[in-house]
Amino acid sequence: MGAPVPASGLGRKTAPKKRAKAKTAGQPAAPTLVYERSFMTKGHRLIAGCDEVGRGALAGPVSVGMVVVDLSSQRELAKVRDSKLLTPAARVELVPQIREWAVAYSVGHASAAEVDAVGLICALRLAGTRAWHQLVASGVTPDAVILDGNHNWLSPQPEPAPEAELLTTAQCQQQLDFFGESPAAVAATRPEPLTEAADVVVLSCNAPVYTKVKADMQCLSVAAASVLAKVERDGMLIELDAVHPDFGWAVNKGYATASHRAAIAAHGPSPYHRLSWRLTADVEPAAQVAVGKG
Repeated sequence: MGAPVPASGLGRKTAPKKRAKAKTAGQPAAPTLVYERSFMTKGHRLIAGCDEVGRGALAGPVSVGMVVVDLSSQRELAKVRDSKLLTPAARVELVPQIREWAVAYSVGHASAAEVDAVGLICALRLAGTRAWHQLVASGVTPDAVILDGNHNWLSPQPEPAPEAELLTTAQCQQQLDFFGESPAAVAATRPEPLTEAADVVVLSCNAPVYTKVKADMQCLSVAAASVLAKVERDGMLIELDAVHPDFGWAVNKGYATASHRAAIAAHGPSPYHRLSWRLTADVEPAAQVAVGKG
């Protein structure tokens, strides 16, 4: 047995523990299913958490993830956070756990060309529609959706769109081919019909959508959806980086870093850039032309 530690020594040893607790206390609380379970009073059992990634990127798709939980039986899942709070390795490690935990899950994408053709909000709706159709095709139809943010861009819009905003299959086929979507799959998940004279009839989410600010920080289903969408979209940009190595997509994932903008200025935009956006500080969007680099 060693000699007893003096009281003054005990005081010195406890100081680091107090600092460690303070640091932990300053971290955001883990998301839970508390908000999701509040929907049981509305008679809902299957709730889909929904979040998007890629909204502010200069290149690549906008992507929408959905994760469905069963309020009658779902348990919490540890270590899940909003994707922005996790390291790339931690996000990748969580993907199989989320897939096994969820009742159903999906990720939908809308290409950069679609963002150019119909605008960002419509492209988000299109990506969300594709994610919704994946859930329904798997045999799971959620009773309601929790959408991160304060704007419901997911629900269908009944008004017709101007002819100039309508999309043809040929416009985005190059990018959709890369995303692994066959023409048949595209036809099944796009607004129908896709002709210059038709109204946009979106076969979209028909469940009630509830927006919640910071849902990705507070709601476990939404945080899980953000992780799935982020990992899948990042993987696409890493693969595209092998085809277009000039832009550093394996690192910047298509976002507007200084080096990314400099590369666009030096090499011109690729077919995967959003040409309707200001890609460089000195080039107007209308003057940008995608270079044919495969």
